[in-house]
Amino acid sequence: MKKYFIRTTGCKANQWDSYVVSDVMKAGGLTVSSLKDADVIVINACTLTDGAERDIRRFISLSRRENEKAILVLTGCHGQVYPERAFGADLVLGQGEKFRITEFLEKRGTFRSEERVCLIEEVTVDSLPAGKTRFFLKIQDGCDNFCSYCIVPYARGNPKSRPVGEILKIMKTLKEKGVKEVVLTGIEISAYRDPATDMDLTALLKTLAKTETPSRIRISSIDPLFIDDEFLEVMAESEKIMKSLHIPLQSASDEVLKEMGRHYTQGFMRDLIEKIRRRIPHIGIGLDVIVGFPGEDQERFRETVRFLESTDVYYFHVFPFSPRTGTRAADMKGTSTEREKKERGRLLRELDRLKREMFYRRFMGEEAWIIPEGKVYKGKYMRGYTDNYLPVYLPCEKKLENSLLKITIEGIEDGLLIGKKK
Repeated sequence: MKKYFIRTTGCKANQWDSYVVSDVMKAGGLTVSSLKDADVIVINACTLTDGAERDIRRFISLSRRENEKAILVLTGCHGQVYPERAFGADLVLGQGEKFRITEFLEKRGTFRSEERVCLIEEVTVDSLPAGKTRFFLKIQDGCDNFCSYCIVPYARGNPKSRPVGEILKIMKTLKEKGVKEVVLTGIEISAYRDPATDMDLTALLKTLAKTETPSRIRISSIDPLFIDDEFLEVMAESEKIMKSLHIPLQSASDEVLKEMGRHYTQGFMRDLIEKIRRRIPHIGIGLDVIVGFPGEDQERFRETVRFLESTDVYYFHVFPFSPRTGTRAADMKGTSTEREKKERGRLLRELDRLKREMFYRRFMGEEAWIIPEGKVYKGKYMRGYTDNYLPVYLPCEKKLENSLLKITIEGIEDGLLIGKKK
């Protein structure tokens, strides 16, 4: 019997896709193995940045060193939009083809549709894994925003959504299998629309709040323009929906936002964050920020810094601008130097560290609920997340894994938020 190994890079939607690809491989008679023992090695690859592309090259190089005999398959967003950059892979599959991977394993070369077609793949619900603390459920795929820096719409196609009936069935099964938290993910989940009823994301959340699901539901990255009063009311009122939001800000300079193709302003974002905070005071708000976009001079960068310093957010993820072939921004003038991008990234990561610590200190001495995960940190801690996404560490006890546990937040130790079970 042939064996396979899958490596996933990039977003949470890719993690779901790899689960489906793995399911297809198992149905085709293959079994999971280590990298060294696999007959087939698959990399389901992100291509959002230069760094993501470097990860592909490194992994393929490692795979060749560790396992010369294996068939190496490159798929995912990278395989769809840049198939010519295969880095020595034996087989390159597009987004649709990856869900039929077993049909191609005896072939070599590139197989991909050049059309922008988005697929919401069917899944075998009974094969969903049991006992996981968190599970990433892709409810939507595709994007038609075409922000000037982003290759994803070309890699994923137009938005398409999973039927609400299928989502409810999966949720029920996950609960039965002991999963405690589900993260609703997609490429642009604010574009969710049930194919039969046109139910949007807010209505879906209302439905999930009153049906049989795992005890926690968390929302992945969401477009700020979708966050209105009704959405916030649903989040605030439901004990099941976790109080954390991750928002792609990208810049706080109005000029840079316009060039990016983002349809909001700094003022809109400031008002939105204040509104969110008023309705859900303890919510954890995270932001994505790009540094070094074409036209971001020092003053425009300082606008972003001042905004982040003065806005009540928990954390931010920082990315250096990467020109991606085929996007409008790839041909724009005025890109910052690599040195400037590196320095701006360093400054924002230091600010992020300070912001996280400030947010942590708000909750010293408070009680919270977490679901401890199995991984061991620093040889003695296990970790679980509060509803507002605080990572709380407490001494390892195997019996606590995947249980809803009440803790007290006691302090910060070497940058870790330490808790004690009640």
